[in-house]
Amino acid sequence: MIIGTAGHIDHGKTTLVKALTGVDCDRLKEEKARGITVDLGYAYTPTLGFIDVPGHEKLIHNMLAGATGIDFALLVIAADDGPMPQTREHLEILELLGLRQGAVALTKIDAVGSERLAQAHEEITALLAGTALAGAPVFPVAATRGEGIAELREHLETAAAAAQARVNGGGFRLAIDRCFTLAGAGTIVTGTAFAGTVKVGDQLLLSPPKRPVRVRSLRVQDAPAEQGSAGQRIALALAGIEKGEVARGMWLLDPSLHAPVRRFDARLRVLPGQPALRHWAQVHLHLGAEDVPARVALLDADELAPGSSGWAQLILEREIGALAGDRFILRDAGARHTLGGGVVLDIFPPSRKKRSAERLALLAALADPDPLVALRLAAEQQAAGVDLLPWALNHNLDAASLDTLCRKLQLTVVGTTAFAPARWQALTERLLAALAAEHERAPDLTGVERDRLRRLTLPTLSRPAFDALLATPLADGRIAQTNAWLHLPGHRVELAAADRDLWQTLKPLLDAAPYGPPRVRDVARASGVPEDTVRALFKRVARHGEAWPVAHDHYFTATAVADLARRVAALNARDGHARAAPLRDEIGGGRKVAIHILEFFDRIGYTRRVRDTHILRGSPEQFGS
Repeated sequence: MIIGTAGHIDHGKTTLVKALTGVDCDRLKEEKARGITVDLGYAYTPTLGFIDVPGHEKLIHNMLAGATGIDFALLVIAADDGPMPQTREHLEILELLGLRQGAVALTKIDAVGSERLAQAHEEITALLAGTALAGAPVFPVAATRGEGIAELREHLETAAAAAQARVNGGGFRLAIDRCFTLAGAGTIVTGTAFAGTVKVGDQLLLSPPKRPVRVRSLRVQDAPAEQGSAGQRIALALAGIEKGEVARGMWLLDPSLHAPVRRFDARLRVLPGQPALRHWAQVHLHLGAEDVPARVALLDADELAPGSSGWAQLILEREIGALAGDRFILRDAGARHTLGGGVVLDIFPPSRKKRSAERLALLAALADPDPLVALRLAAEQQAAGVDLLPWALNHNLDAASLDTLCRKLQLTVVGTTAFAPARWQALTERLLAALAAEHERAPDLTGVERDRLRRLTLPTLSRPAFDALLATPLADGRIAQTNAWLHLPGHRVELAAADRDLWQTLKPLLDAAPYGPPRVRDVARASGVPEDTVRALFKRVARHGEAWPVAHDHYFTATAVADLARRVAALNARDGHARAAPLRDEIGGGRKVAIHILEFFDRIGYTRRVRDTHILRGSPEQFGS
């Protein structure tokens, strides 16, 4: 269990930790000389870890760098002074960080009489009333004489034994609060692990800089270990990085969690004693061990009154690491006062409709500690499905946990996109309705091309999702396919008898050179049929899906195009893309024809051009057989 001290300067926090552990947390020369704590200090027993924080009002940023990683608050109040300004501010910070466990050490009891001691007890009771630490036990101590120390230590060890271990699921995350070098060990970083586990030899990422590192060795709670877990203080010796490349506030991560952000949506709370927080207020944001200037964009109000809560988007001056569930503190622009704090909800906020009622409802669901609540609502809201990759990253969910959630909600998962059952059914109905509407609009057309039907159904629906949606009605006969055309089973359009006869006469000319058929003028010359007649016929045949205009006046049969589509797919499977030269080698003929074919596939959306390559977007099945 990680215990964090809190309280006003000179109330004896460091002295108390030394009495409990035997470790002097003041390690800096300045701290020794001035007798005050300037930066974070650390001490350990076999069962307890202590983070000793500075109490001076000008060093709150250092206090916050350590406070976000603690499990238990040890509020230190001197009997002679009683609660002081930083006592109250530290208590407010602990509440904003969601701490619900703690105790009070009433120090320097040897400096006061019984009457003042009783008065101090009353002041502490009044201070804690209405807070998360209301009713917390108070331990009178005189640290320099050892009085009361054994009782306090026993209580802390009992609390540690009863504390629930943090869940180790998800990828490893550690907020770096210190970096130094040791002879023979190299660069050392320390911090509190927010999630996951880490082992010697693991490959991690320093974020935001995105620097890969390897764990050479590690210590947990200041003892050598082979692995560390969420909730523990860990020191890691890293290979592949120099001390000057690391700064407090960075994160050590599983590489899959690298997603630095400049903005995120959150739930905010303004402290009762502070002024109202206005829209676009400038603040200092403290998250993990980071401190960054930011702006507050309120989403459901023009201002937040003291003591109230609301939804907001934080826009940051630079990139930081954050995930849903991370607690943060807001201080004013001059870093003099703590204004409030909150919890991160979404590190991938939308750029549009961010203040809509639908979005605010989703933020309320994201505020629920059970991720199932938000995933259910997101799947119900989003017709084109929920992209599971950013959703899982935002919540630091591993594949098994994500799969469990999807199965509980009975979601239809296509690739990395999930659909609510009602949404999937509605999409099927929209698909069939769109096809029927197209038959009514253009009764002389055999059907609708696959990608056009996707756009008519829902333009934002991904191609893989549409293919999965289409598969069921194709399989059960509610939709039929003729060559590349999709149509309802009852919809039949035939070429006029004269057109059919002429097509059967001319088609062998195209079949003779399927990958480089003659152009319209060449067909006319070879057959003796007027060029305009051939051109008009081929256009009508293309409307029926039996030919494709691959280039101007250059028609390929549907069978040839289907075969070419399979060849382009095979090139993508082999090389990751298709190019003109390999396709030319596949089909023979000139490079110019291969270029025309690939440009045709780009034009109809089957492939996407990336410089001189063509990346597969569709499926060969869309061209029929």
